[in-house]
Amino acid sequence: MHSSLSRRISLGLLAFSLSALPALAHHGWAGNADEEFELTGTVATGVSLAGPHATMKVLSEGKIWDITLAPPARTSHAGLKEGVIPTGATVMIHGHRNKDPKRPRPMTARRR
Repeated sequence: MHSSLSRRISLGLLAFSLSALPALAHHGWAGNADEEFELTGTVATGVSLAGPHATMKVLSEGKIWDITLAPPARTSHAGLKEGVIPTGATVMIHGHRNKDPKRPRPMTARRR
């Protein structure tokens, strides 16, 4: 079981990793709303560095959210590696929801 300090360090690394994302300049963010959204929940599936962007899944209010992070190299370089934030840890994500109302739970994570 991770201590509270470990979780705070992990969340700090997540915030640091997300701070490197450009402000909607990336082609993949065009489908996301302009206003920032905050989500608090528990990690359902930890960070994955596979694919063009790192990802994770967060459970909030009984629903699973698909979270898109920075590209794997930037996410890893910032210290957020697979297994750093354990499944079940409470996290707060800042980012942008998908504009499509049929896809309410995809979210691009970002931190200013």
